[in-house]
Amino acid sequence: MVQKAKILLVDDRPENLLALEAILSALDQTLVRASSGEEALKALLTDDFAVILLDVQMPGMDGFETAAHIKRRERTRDIPIIFLTAINHGPHHTFRGYAAGAVDYISKPFDPWVLRAKVSVFVELYMKNCQLREQAALLRLQLEGGGKAAAGEAKEPAGLLAELSARLAAVEEQAEALSKQLGDESTDAAAVATAAHLERKLTGLRRALDALEPGASGGQAAVN
Repeated sequence: MVQKAKILLVDDRPENLLALEAILSALDQTLVRASSGEEALKALLTDDFAVILLDVQMPGMDGFETAAHIKRRERTRDIPIIFLTAINHGPHHTFRGYAAGAVDYISKPFDPWVLRAKVSVFVELYMKNCQLREQAALLRLQLEGGGKAAAGEAKEPAGLLAELSARLAAVEEQAEALSKQLGDESTDAAAVATAAHLERKLTGLRRALDALEPGASGGQAAVN
């Protein structure tokens, strides 16, 4: 059973957090609140998140400073950040947001449909990456000679390879459909780049599986 993705909502005003929850509840994912930058950083120490919605204007540690801390940590540096701000100070202010590592910068009041659509893209990419890691873990088990069936019995290599190939094919099909959707909609460059990175990883995993097929001459292929 695929676990739900976690979305981190960071805003010092409870009414804004409530509004974000109302907008994103239709995605049926796990929404986590943080009322300050410090609280957000604490949540990021223990949980993995698909995307972070981060308010810019907060007392104490503001959104820019919070984002800088997130991007400095190896564990969290690749989590997409969408900045939300009630004040538009012009191009310089927007540039500062992107320089801090944001993938998007949205001014309030924002269109709920647009925000939900943007967040859903990053949630879907996150889920595909989780599936890819699962396939890579199964492949490593096979390479190490430790493949086990669900009941705990040893499974024949050919049977495990067939199972891995089928599971990978399902992820490949979903990733291809997602990439086509992103291309057709001309969405955020960051999302398109992330999807392309996912497809490259899938290609490497497919090559590794092909190298394990009986009669293959490629040996053990590397999975990056």
